[in-house]
Amino acid sequence: MKTNEERLKALMDCLDGLTHVKPEQIPDIDLYMDQVTTFMEEHLKDTRRYPEDKVLTKTMINNYAKNNLLPPPVKKKYSKDHMLMLIFIYYFKSVLAFNDIETLFAPITSRHFSGSTGTSKLSLEDIYREVFTLEDGEMKNLKADAAAKFERAMETFKDAPVTGEERDYLQLFSFICELSFDVYLKKQMIEMLADELKAELPAPRQKGKAPKNTPAV
Repeated sequence: MKTNEERLKALMDCLDGLTHVKPEQIPDIDLYMDQVTTFMEEHLKDTRRYPEDKVLTKTMINNYAKNNLLPPPVKKKYSKDHMLMLIFIYYFKSVLAFNDIETLFAPITSRHFSGSTGTSKLSLEDIYREVFTLEDGEMKNLKADAAAKFERAMETFKDAPVTGEERDYLQLFSFICELSFDVYLKKQMIEMLADELKAELPAPRQKGKAPKNTPAV
């Protein structure tokens, strides 16, 4: 069985191996559905929890379009902007419901998606590049924060009347609880911002609306 220190090292090594899809990796030609799913599987496969998990399926894409997260394809083809939106959705869907993702994306698709009626000169690719410039700094902050949480957790239960093995597990449980609480609070913050935006933005189209608590899949 691994020690807690070995588990932390494995987590850090995993974080070091994570990368995002660069815009230049995305084809500049429009793609059919099968080409889209193949591309996503290839470039996001390292983010899957299990090897058999699917990054993206035809059903998922159709569901995103149905729920107004993704503009419809043109003549059954998906543009580079569609691909960028799908990558954003991929990261958001494990945290937020369709309702919240639609709210967050509405100004982006209406102003910056190619072919939109918006007058902004900033492209979706420009936004994608700018957002992901934060990745390196955020990854360093994340690792430092995780290490600090781990150190605090390893100080818990030191005087508890338990065996060494029990203490190791309880300290690991403390670490997991700290990580979970962090995620919970950040999710609450995002949902608060989404609710504020929803109240400020024009009402979205009603076609294909999902119930408020429907998770993105």
